[in-house]
Amino acid sequence: MKKIILFFAFIVFGGFEFAASASENFAPHLETRHGVRQLIVDGQPFLILGGELHNSSSSSSNYMETVWPRLVEKNLNTVLAAVSWELIEPEEGKFDFSTVDAFIESARQNHLHIVFLWFGAWKNGLSSYAPYWVKTDPKRFPWTENQNGKTLDILSTFSDATCEADAKAFAALMRHVREFDGKEHTVLMMQVENEVGIRDDSRDRSPAANAAYVAPVPKELMNYLVQHKDTLAPELREVWAANGSKTSGTWEEVFGPGKPASVQLYGPDLTDEKKNILWRQLSWASDEFFMAWRYSTYVNKVAAAGKAEYNIPMYCNAWLQQPGCPRPGEYPSGGPVPQVHDIWRFGAPNIDFLSPDLYIPEFDWTCERFTRNGNPLFIPEANPDGGAAPNALTALLKFNAIGFSPFGIDGRFRPQTNDTPTVDPLAETYAVLDYLAPVILENQGNGTFTFLAPAEGTNAPPQEVKLGNYTLNLGFGGDPRQQSGNFRRFVMPPPLTNSFPARLVISSSPNEYIFVGGGMNVSFTANTPGSQTVRFASLDEAILVDGRWVSGRRLNGDETDHDRRWPFMRNFGIYRIKLYQRD
Repeated sequence: MKKIILFFAFIVFGGFEFAASASENFAPHLETRHGVRQLIVDGQPFLILGGELHNSSSSSSNYMETVWPRLVEKNLNTVLAAVSWELIEPEEGKFDFSTVDAFIESARQNHLHIVFLWFGAWKNGLSSYAPYWVKTDPKRFPWTENQNGKTLDILSTFSDATCEADAKAFAALMRHVREFDGKEHTVLMMQVENEVGIRDDSRDRSPAANAAYVAPVPKELMNYLVQHKDTLAPELREVWAANGSKTSGTWEEVFGPGKPASVQLYGPDLTDEKKNILWRQLSWASDEFFMAWRYSTYVNKVAAAGKAEYNIPMYCNAWLQQPGCPRPGEYPSGGPVPQVHDIWRFGAPNIDFLSPDLYIPEFDWTCERFTRNGNPLFIPEANPDGGAAPNALTALLKFNAIGFSPFGIDGRFRPQTNDTPTVDPLAETYAVLDYLAPVILENQGNGTFTFLAPAEGTNAPPQEVKLGNYTLNLGFGGDPRQQSGNFRRFVMPPPLTNSFPARLVISSSPNEYIFVGGGMNVSFTANTPGSQTVRFASLDEAILVDGRWVSGRRLNGDETDHDRRWPFMRNFGIYRIKLYQRD
């Protein structure tokens, strides 16, 4: 009898332990699927349709009470929110996770996921979110100095004590998140620190920093750069080559001192090549590379401590070089901007990817630079104004991004009146992307997304697109008397008022297409030789119900001229068409 009881206890408690372990093994993580890195949540790819709160919003559950329902109205599925070191460890070694728990619970109640932002030693390059007991003990936790000997409000990377305390607090946070959320997976990812880098100078000039700067570049870093020379970021490779491609020496001997020039980095006529050239002229390359090494190795220790407790994706975000701050020190020097990605990649292997806080107008160019060498694209901060909706589409469809998130989402609530209903382009775009997320994720990396003529107006010229097994002939207006074979072109009435910023088509399979948009007509020509007749196997619509897209009617019979054609897509909508060929 005793043996039976012991066996039963082993099954019950051992089984529970196995279940908990299995649950944690399925924690959010990254996988490569059809050549693209994707975020996997509960075994399925997940597309982050996010919004980042203002920096202090998550510190108060009372403040958030009125915010949560508005986030849901915006069709977000994920909220990005700060966790500050000063709040969770107000006294050294004494942790308080009540604000974290309340935030997670509220997110669950509103069916939202979370990406937490660790405001540890640095936020926007400065150290204002560190605890009081850290700020008031400069002997133990020293500050950075600039070239004038001024103490900056930036904790120095040349302090083992600071790194150890930061890592200890982050590890405690990750352990608590695992214990509180390891089964539910409300928390998807962690941002480690925020926009790190030196401001008000190109590098730290404290005595410890100066000693390290005139010492040789670490041998392990030089070996990595030599081994990966052909794939290095062109900005780094060309600066290195301009100084003789040395494989050893001090930072200035290897990368040169660099001098600022009185030229502008940005302008409407600058090509990518010219921008790279101007970057080299403007920057103190050795200073920025030196600080990139210091920050990346520091952040790696913090991330490693956190991953040892709960291994979910972790990333670092970059304050970008931009108009008004083109030189290192004017933007945070040493942060994960594109020219130092290779140094960060080697220095911080526990960081899964590097992300741009993307407020500059060169959106596509920046995305291209942040997807070099297989870096997954995630945009944790972006301008929340009118460009957010089209930029979300560009990031997610053109650059296969993990997700997109405008900043200050809780400050973008517009007053609603009965007389004038508000139109929110981002909310409408997120509604479409939420409905299409499974198709988008299945097709990322396949080259099957195509943007069509601009969404505004109905008089755009015809467009021909070869996609899948067919060539799509698209019309956006015209004379109803004109005909092309069995396909009549119709004058398109204006589409219903909507603010979705693009027309697009997805070839979800070689014989199946999903159209998003309005005010257009389409005919299909088979790409195979011969004169096969194209017929509709099915045409299904989606409809908008309470702000969400859901499956609608199967259109057939008169609507498709009995499977022979689709005369027009009159109003904005989502349509799935499946085709077949018949002799």
